[in-house]
Amino acid sequence: EEKIFAGKVLRLHVCTMEGAEWLEEVPEDTTVEKLKERCLKHCVPGSLEDPKTVTHHKLIHATSEKVLTDTKTVLEENIQDRDVLLLIKKRAPPPLPKMADVSAEEKRKQEQKAPDKDAILKATANLPSRSVDRTVAHHNMRDFQTELRKILLSLIEVAQKLLALNPEAVELFKRANAMLDEDEEDRVDEIALRQLTEMGFPESRAVKALRLNHMSVTQAMEWLIEHADDPAVDAPLPGQTPSEATDEAGAASAEAAAGPSAEAGGEEAKDELTELFKKIRRKRKFHPDPRAVIALMEMGFDEKEVVDALKVNNNHQNAACEWLLGDRKPSPEDLYKGIDTNSPLFQAILENPVVQLGLTNPKTLLAFEDMLENPMNSTQWMNDPETGPVMLQISRIFQTLNRT
Repeated sequence: EEKIFAGKVLRLHVCTMEGAEWLEEVPEDTTVEKLKERCLKHCVPGSLEDPKTVTHHKLIHATSEKVLTDTKTVLEENIQDRDVLLLIKKRAPPPLPKMADVSAEEKRKQEQKAPDKDAILKATANLPSRSVDRTVAHHNMRDFQTELRKILLSLIEVAQKLLALNPEAVELFKRANAMLDEDEEDRVDEIALRQLTEMGFPESRAVKALRLNHMSVTQAMEWLIEHADDPAVDAPLPGQTPSEATDEAGAASAEAAAGPSAEAGGEEAKDELTELFKKIRRKRKFHPDPRAVIALMEMGFDEKEVVDALKVNNNHQNAACEWLLGDRKPSPEDLYKGIDTNSPLFQAILENPVVQLGLTNPKTLLAFEDMLENPMNSTQWMNDPETGPVMLQISRIFQTLNRT
C-alpha cells in the first residue's frame, strides 16, 4: 500500500533569467516554497542566509505563465513531469508619489494620450498597404533549434575525424556502445510495473499503460481500467512496433559485420571506430510520443506522416499539427543536412578554444548524437561539467552573430 500510494517524483526543468538551467527532482507533495528554496540553493549559493531572499523570488510555470503560490504543493498547482519553471526575482514596488506629483502626472498623461483607432486610420490612409507574413514569428522561434541541429551534424563529422586519431577512442566507444544497448526511452520502471502486475494486470498491458502515462502508476491504472474491454488494448504502440526494433537491430548488425573486412592493416582501428559511430547513431532512434501519435492519427493523418511531423517538431503535438496542416517545412530529410562549413557562424564555432578542446573528448560526440535524436536531453548535457562549457560557447556564438 505504501508503494502504491507513495508520492510521485517529478523531474522539473528550472531556468533563470541569467541563462542557468538544471533539473530538479521533487515529490509531488513538495510545497512551492520548499521547491523555491532548493532552486535558490542551486543557483545562488549562500543566498538563504537572508530570509527575505525566498520571498523576493517567484516561480512561474512556463507554459501557462502562471505564478505559483508558495503555500500550495506541486500537485495542487497541477505541475506535470518534465514541465519547465522559471525562477525570477520580484520587482521592487515603486515608491508612493506625492499628491503634487500625482496631479502633474495625470496632466502629462492627458497631453500624451495615445490616438484612438479612427485617428490612426485617418493618419495612415495614404500609406501603401503591405501584406504581413504571420508565419515569420513562428519560424524565428524555431531558428535556433533548427540551426543547432545543423551545427551539431557538422560538428559530429569534425569530432569523428579528430577522434579517429586517438588511439584509445575505439575502446572508449566500445564501452559507450555497450551502455547504449539499454536505451532509457525503452526502459520501464520495474517498481511501477511490479505494482501493476501485483494488482492482476497482464505485464504487456501494464508496460503499455506505463509508457502512455509517463511511468505514473495511478494514471496507468486508470487507463487500464478504462480500456479493459477495448479490443485494441493489446495492440503495440504506434511508432514502437517490435518488428521495427528487430529490423533496426538486424540492420545495425549487418552493417557492423560488413565494414572492417574491407580494409586491413593500419586501417582496421579506423574502420572499427567508423562502424561504432554508425551503430551508435542507429541506436539513437527517434521515439515519437505515443499519445501525440494517437491524437494526430485520430484527426485523419497517416501514421508515417504523423511520426515525421513529431520528429521535425521534437515531439511537440501542437507544432506537429501546424506542420501537417501547413507547408511541411523543414522536411524530415532536412534534419540531416549540416550547416555550411564556410559560413561565419561555423568558422567562429570551430575557432573557439573551448569547442576545439571539447571535440577531442568522446563524451562530447556522444552528447551531440544524443541531442540530435532526444532534444529533451539537452538540459542534461548543458549541466554536465565536460559537455556543458562546449554547448554554452555554441549558444553564445550563435546569439552574438544572430544579433549583428
